[in-house]
Amino acid sequence: MFLSFACVLLGGVPSTPAGAFDLFGWFRKSEEPPSPSASALPYSLEFSTGGDSDLAQALKDASTLQTLQSDPPPDATSLVTRAEADLPRLIDALWGAGYYNARVTIDVAGVPLDLQTSRTDAATRAAARYQARALVPIRIVADPGSQFVLRNVDIRDARSKHPFAPSELPQRVVKMQPGDPARSADILAAEARVVDHFRAQSRPFAKVRHLEPVVFHPARVMDVTLGVDPGPRAGIGTIAIQGAEGVDPAVVRSFIYTEPGDPYSPAALASMRKSIGQIEALSSVRIREAESLDSFGNLPLFVELTERPPRIVGASVQYSTTDGPALRAYWAHRNLFGGAERLRLEGNIFYLSEDGGQPGRDDEWTWDNLGGRFRASFLKPALGGTRNDLLAEAMVERDRTEGYTSRFVNATAGIRHRFSETFSVQGGIEYEKGQTTDVLGQIDYTLVGLPLSLSYDSTDNPLNPTQGVRLLASVAPYPEFLGSSVPMTVARGTASAYYSLDDEARYVLAGRLGLGSIVGADLEDIPANRRFFAGGGGSVRGYRYRTLGPTFLGEPIGGRSLLEASVEARIKLTDTIGVVPFLDAGTAFESSYPDFDERIRVSAGLGLRYYTGIGPIRLDVAVPLNPERGDPSFAVYVGIGQAF
Repeated sequence: MFLSFACVLLGGVPSTPAGAFDLFGWFRKSEEPPSPSASALPYSLEFSTGGDSDLAQALKDASTLQTLQSDPPPDATSLVTRAEADLPRLIDALWGAGYYNARVTIDVAGVPLDLQTSRTDAATRAAARYQARALVPIRIVADPGSQFVLRNVDIRDARSKHPFAPSELPQRVVKMQPGDPARSADILAAEARVVDHFRAQSRPFAKVRHLEPVVFHPARVMDVTLGVDPGPRAGIGTIAIQGAEGVDPAVVRSFIYTEPGDPYSPAALASMRKSIGQIEALSSVRIREAESLDSFGNLPLFVELTERPPRIVGASVQYSTTDGPALRAYWAHRNLFGGAERLRLEGNIFYLSEDGGQPGRDDEWTWDNLGGRFRASFLKPALGGTRNDLLAEAMVERDRTEGYTSRFVNATAGIRHRFSETFSVQGGIEYEKGQTTDVLGQIDYTLVGLPLSLSYDSTDNPLNPTQGVRLLASVAPYPEFLGSSVPMTVARGTASAYYSLDDEARYVLAGRLGLGSIVGADLEDIPANRRFFAGGGGSVRGYRYRTLGPTFLGEPIGGRSLLEASVEARIKLTDTIGVVPFLDAGTAFESSYPDFDERIRVSAGLGLRYYTGIGPIRLDVAVPLNPERGDPSFAVYVGIGQAF
């Protein structure tokens, strides 16, 4: 499905420059100065720091000459003024890196400028000679000298004037000690960590009262004194809800799992924002803290909300070499009756060929070759102001895959209870009536079941998790006494975990394990669309979709159990670009439990990630490691969000 899309993007017009397709700025070069003219005085710019690339970058980040190089001044006087204004900025940048004896000279057309001497007129005359002729050569020369180090680091209670005990303020929080480089950024970062540490100890008013860095130039050292007022301990006080008048406040309160009197912490507030943010009718959640404690020693909070537009309409058109053409459209209302009720209607139309793929040239088009899916879903959160949500869904589908064809109607209704923002349990009833046909034969079936599921999600980001765990487990018995024509019980579980190897989450290990089992019925009696299959983008990448598992006469028939596993190393090369080597494995089995009669299929691959504000854009290339006849040599997948 995705391979054809990639080919169009990368190879559709080979004579077109790469920049024409540069959707994300990957191929853009730095802006060059314009050509000399009578109305502008452009300049070339060179940085000399003795080969220290980090210092050179720090100077470039601080330099107005660098930032405005593509917007040259009109004359020599303005250019020299711009250069002189850069001198204190560049000195500050070097001081911030711990070089407090640094010197900076800006050479304008051969005339050096520094903070000690003034040669403005000479530099102006020299630069004016280049007007409308050539770029004015400017060279920034930095002599940083020796980097200063910390000699004494003294962090005290601003009230008692006594140093904090290690039990009150561990060294792992401060992360500064004698001998470290005396960088201002490190000192400010330590200041922020200390304040965050005390706020996490239920002290909302923790602050640094004074910061005294003292530099000793001859010794090239710095002493730092930090006076910190931890403030009083506090609990969470009353929680007032403001804004979003169109949404029932009782619904919002049901998504707040913190009670007045609970210990205050920034983590509790972040958890509150995350849980309230699950309400689809809301676009933003801001929690404002009161400026003082109440009479009980608690901190009142104000939850400020804004609403989303209630209605949303969308459509998409797709085409692929494996699935053929497809159309999709949907409409949703996110606040139907004023209680954040969500109603969503979605329709899909797609082509059905004999093998589940695209139409062949000799295929005769008929209405029978159209498949489709229509789904209507309804969510009523916070029934009666409780943490119970009503969910209902109805779906009609006609589909054909490489292994089977199916048509059915399905309806479910259930109640979900939210224990917390991370843990919920759902139970309900399900009805499905349909027909499936595969190489084993045709099955006309009715299923009436009582599905039960639990969900736990402690991850930090739904599209790009870097830490936490996700668990989803479900069991659905379809007993004969309720009217099921195929008495069976279907169980499935998926677990994934994420671990960041560094504080910036530039290196993340991710793993996923999936299991499934069907008991109570023989394989040939189970509707084909209810059996387990592996393979494809959400399973074992590199293999065809839903083709891994038992076969009969060379056709996939699915199994009664499933085993899948994936491991990824997510590595950020820059703030926006990352690579992901991965390994997938899995298959379906004929028995109700994985007995390994089927060979575990394995694939490996490499992914590219482009990180955006809404989530990473994913491009994965996977290669089967133990392919069988008919398996592709590789597969390409494109999507938004991580693979799991």
